Amino acid sequence: MPVPSLLAVFAHPDDESLSAGGVLARHAAAGARTAVVTATWAPDTLRAAELAEALRILGAGTPRLLGYADARVPQSAPSCPRFCDAPLDEAVRRLVAHIREFRPDIMVTHDAYGGLPGHPDHVHTHRVTMLAAQAAGLDHLYPDAGPPWQPRAVYLATHPHSAVPALRDMIGTHKAVYSVPDEQVTATVDVGPWMEQKTAAVLAHRSEVARGALPGVVAVLPPDARQRLFATEWYIRHATITAVSAQTELTA
Repeated sequence: MPVPSLLAVFAHPDDESLSAGGVLARHAAAGARTAVVTATWAPDTLRAAELAEALRILGAGTPRLLGYADARVPQSAPSCPRFCDAPLDEAVRRLVAHIREFRPDIMVTHDAYGGLPGHPDHVHTHRVTMLAAQAAGLDHLYPDAGPPWQPRAVYLATHPHSAVPALRDMIGTHKAVYSVPDEQVTATVDVGPWMEQKTAAVLAHRSEVARGALPGVVAVLPPDARQRLFATEWYIRHATITAVSAQTELTA
């Protein structure tokens, strides 16, 4: 049975590695087509170059950038609007073009909270991706974006409540953390065998390591702590069509 092709959509360079690096590496290792769309940062920036290296490590092709500015970093895409401020229809159309060109079986993106930190770009990426996944299959929407293609499911990268206590020691108790009830999680994926690739991809975002963002926290963790905190990835599955075959599942 072929492993389903996978298109991940995340807000910033490094989100793909932190949130779904194990699943991306696992699907690529099984021979599936994998790719990543990143909503923010311009192609000629340092972080875009770091993203290219991370995707090479994960086997996820070359960067696909929507080209908007990070909500908190205007220089991420000079002369371009912040992703959260861009016209919604324009952002959806851009993503629909990538979906129709790549033709994925399944997609992965942030959950409705935007993951643990609840960053506004993460939340907006969730909204845009859910709309685009539906719109991509409708031939009268965005006809200039290519022939219709309907992904069969969207998986939302998330964290269950039960995982938060262990993460608190790493991210600190003073920061807001968003998680979901354990029973909402529909796919729990052991990515332990791909931790070396996942970690290397996270650390490829060297500017984030240097400034002490989450990749920097990962960089100083001992290997056993990395394994304990990042060797499991959790997802909430949303079907985009009524009939869904078993071939559309994440490899778990």
